[in-house]
Amino acid sequence: MKTDFERRLARHIDELRWLYMELYGNDAMFAELCDNLRRFAEERSNPLKKRDLAREADPEWYKSNDLTGMMLYIDNFAGDLNGVRKKLPYIEQTGVNLLHLMPFLDTVPERSDGGYAVADFRAVRPDLGTMDDLEKLASACHKKGISLCMDFVMNHTSQDHEWAKKARQGDGEYMSRYFFFDSWSIPAEYEKTVPQVFPTTAPGNFTWLDDCQHFVMTSFYPYQWDLNYRNPRVFNEMMYNFLFLANRGMDMIRIDAVPYIWKELGTDCRNLPQVHTIVRMMRMIGEIVCPSVILLGEVVMEPVKVVPYFGTVEKPECHLLYNVTTMCTTWHTVATRDTRLLRRQLDTVNALPKEYVFLNYLRCHDDIGWGLDYGWLKNFGIEEKAHKKFLSQWFQGHWEGSVSRGELYNDDPASGDARQCGTTASLCGIEKAGFENDPEAMEQAVRFDLTLHAMMFMQTGLPLLYSGDELAQVNDYSYKNDPKKAEDSRYLHRGRFRWELEGRAHDLSTPEGQVFCGLNALGALRKTNPAFGTGADVWTLDTGDDGLLAIGRYFEGQKIIGVFNFTPWDKKVTFSHDPGEFTDMLTGAPHILQDLPVPSYGFYYLEQTQI
Repeated sequence: MKTDFERRLARHIDELRWLYMELYGNDAMFAELCDNLRRFAEERSNPLKKRDLAREADPEWYKSNDLTGMMLYIDNFAGDLNGVRKKLPYIEQTGVNLLHLMPFLDTVPERSDGGYAVADFRAVRPDLGTMDDLEKLASACHKKGISLCMDFVMNHTSQDHEWAKKARQGDGEYMSRYFFFDSWSIPAEYEKTVPQVFPTTAPGNFTWLDDCQHFVMTSFYPYQWDLNYRNPRVFNEMMYNFLFLANRGMDMIRIDAVPYIWKELGTDCRNLPQVHTIVRMMRMIGEIVCPSVILLGEVVMEPVKVVPYFGTVEKPECHLLYNVTTMCTTWHTVATRDTRLLRRQLDTVNALPKEYVFLNYLRCHDDIGWGLDYGWLKNFGIEEKAHKKFLSQWFQGHWEGSVSRGELYNDDPASGDARQCGTTASLCGIEKAGFENDPEAMEQAVRFDLTLHAMMFMQTGLPLLYSGDELAQVNDYSYKNDPKKAEDSRYLHRGRFRWELEGRAHDLSTPEGQVFCGLNALGALRKTNPAFGTGADVWTLDTGDDGLLAIGRYFEGQKIIGVFNFTPWDKKVTFSHDPGEFTDMLTGAPHILQDLPVPSYGFYYLEQTQI
């Protein structure tokens, strides 16, 4: 009788071999890979093996409308991994059952890039704990029904990684794991076609190493050396790292910067076909060794380049992808008070196969980049450079009517391009209203904060909160006093969790309590109503008013309509194609969808009760 490993391997071995040989043509390396897959499968703990079997029986567990995520920095949230474990009762209060830990693997503090310059894939940063602490946290989470997610940086290692150190010493085996060149001739050819990721803070794609007299490819920062996936040793070893981390109890692994991992001279080194071959192999490797673990792809690009990372229904790649375009389009809508582009973006997502599931969010650890559909916006006289300037001014509070308080990141005066930083609460006006002690403005700002979250919860896919947003935490300007952080404005919204606010979580006389309890109510509705599931039909409705957005959801007899006002003015809306009676899902009040009053920056969740 076949073991579980043998059964899973048999299912995938032919395709996995074919793809591996197509990419590398190396039988010995493929045999080594398979031997190690067996070893990692055998090393999985009994509780994880039981988890694998349970999720094999329910392979769409991650699509449940019961799942709500939160991302956080371990040190900012609770000091270290053991601190997070002690704070799990608070996490339970938020209704969150998917915890995304921001990078925690070992780095050199002076060259960490927020943890994305990994020096050791099998060690936790010492100040955050140990691998044993990570396993204890995973076990504690699993007992409480909480899944755990972590980042896996595939594109590069830190210059402090063991491989990089040996490469720098001239060891050819390790130099071949990166892109080393002894003259500028080949790097110069790459620079002709490869865009720059950070043109102002880290220009160029190569770094000169004076001690070993070579250039090395560094797409992101000089201390982050791009891995050479043309070398099968790199692929194998990185898969072993992936499986090592999966065996520590992870339920979801976020593969960082995945579009960049294959480099080809004469191309832009983005989204090349070999990337999809690697991700497809990674998906199969996970299903063979640790089928309870799913892949979350980070593809921060326009929709036409994002969707292919789902693969196909027959040959899937990532289980989940970030819905980055809807996120930035939402904030564009906040500034313009015009929902047309957002409606177009939602229609695009809603038209995709239901097997494709997005992770939706309003804010995250990163900045907001304005990757909008400028080709379509041009139809309305909106020009890209001028519009980006407007958005930058709006979210800094430099435009009349704006209540936002944010800061620019990677501002490029030459191109006029800039990204935006700030917490959800500060961008919605809660910071300004609190500073000015304006109760009326605060009421409106809190309402808008909840409206944006309600709209995000209404989207097809899974919602992800950013730690602190559940308590309306505002910007943290203390980063300016830290020389190591002062030049990176993203620390504006990466501030320490303010535990003193926890006491206000259930005090409805405070903004913190209003947001906390409001989000809890939204989360409870989402978890208990089938029309919020990923299998529902989802569409946008014509409101007749560009300031209003309406979304419909239908599943197995339940019909819900969400209405969201992106303007500071009270509105009325009529839906002539939706007769009958509806009930406000939050208050129980009855409504008909004729001359429905929608308060400024307000929203409704309406369930049809009678046709």
